[in-house]
Amino acid sequence: MFPLAGGVSSEIFRVELPGGPVCVKRALPKLKVAADWRVPVERNRYEVEWMRVASEIVPSAVPRILGEDRDTGCFAMDYLEPASHPVWKDQLRAGIVDLHVAAAIGDVLGRIHSATSDRAEVAARFATDALFDALRLAPYLEATAHQHPRLSPRLLDLAQTTRTTKRALVHGDFSPKNLLIGPAGPVILDAECAWYGDPAFDLAFVLNHLLLKGAWQPQWRARYVKAFAALAAAYLPHVAWEQPQKCEERAAALLPGLMLARIDGKSPVEYLTDESTKNAVRAFASSLLVNPVAQLETIGRRWVGEGSA
Repeated sequence: MFPLAGGVSSEIFRVELPGGPVCVKRALPKLKVAADWRVPVERNRYEVEWMRVASEIVPSAVPRILGEDRDTGCFAMDYLEPASHPVWKDQLRAGIVDLHVAAAIGDVLGRIHSATSDRAEVAARFATDALFDALRLAPYLEATAHQHPRLSPRLLDLAQTTRTTKRALVHGDFSPKNLLIGPAGPVILDAECAWYGDPAFDLAFVLNHLLLKGAWQPQWRARYVKAFAALAAAYLPHVAWEQPQKCEERAAALLPGLMLARIDGKSPVEYLTDESTKNAVRAFASSLLVNPVAQLETIGRRWVGEGSA
C-alpha cells in the first residue's frame, strides 16, 4: 500500500492487488489545514453516491467504484495512471492551457447539472445541507466575512442565497486539482462536498481557480482567462432549469466571494504566498463584492486588465 498525494480532507492510497492496482480513499475527521476544521466522515458516502449518479450521465467522467465501507469512511475505485490521466492543475501550472479541455470540462459539468436538475429523488438522496455548510459555506464565505467586517453583509448574503437555492446536484469541490485529463475526456474526483443545491456554486468554484492561476503564474494570465471563457461558454447552454442569465448572475456574484475566501478563509490556496499578490486579489475581489456584475465575461476582462496594469 503506497500513500498518494491528495487534498486536505482524506488519506489516499494505491493498493496493489493480484488484478492490478486500485485506489483507496479514507475520509479524515479533521482536515489538514491550519484552522481547526472538523467534518463527519460520513461525507465519504455521498462522494460515492455522487460518482454513481454522474456515471449514469457521463460514464467516462468518473472512476469506477469498486467497493465501499461506510462504517470506516473508506471506498475503493479504479486507479488511473498519472501518465495517461494528468491532473489539470499540473497542466495549468506548466502553462498548458488547452481551450478544448476547458470546454470539455464545462460541457461535462453542464451535462451533470442538467440531468439532475429539479429531480426530487436526487434531492432526497443528497440532503446534505449540514455537510455542505460545514465544508463550504462556513469555512469559505462565513469565515471570510469575519475577516472582512466591511464586506460581511455581502458575503453572508451570498452564503444564504447559495444555501437556499436548490436546483441540481452539486459537486462542491469542482477545481483543477480534482480533474484528470484522460484520453476519453475529463475525469472528476473528490466529491466529498456533494449536495443538492445551487449549480452556480460549481461553476463559480472552478472559474475562481482559473483566475487565481493568473495571480500565481501572471505570464499566462490571459491564457487562463481564455480557458475561463471557454469553460463558461460550454457550460451555460446546458442551463435549462432556469434562464441561463440567472444562473450566470449568481455565479458572477459568488466568484469574488470565493476568490477572497481562498486568501482569507479557512482553506487558502497554498500557492499564493506573496503578500502583495494576496493584496491584489483582495482588492480585485472586494471591488466586485461592493459593485457586483452580472456577466462572467466582465470579470474575466477586468482580470486581464488588472494583469496588464
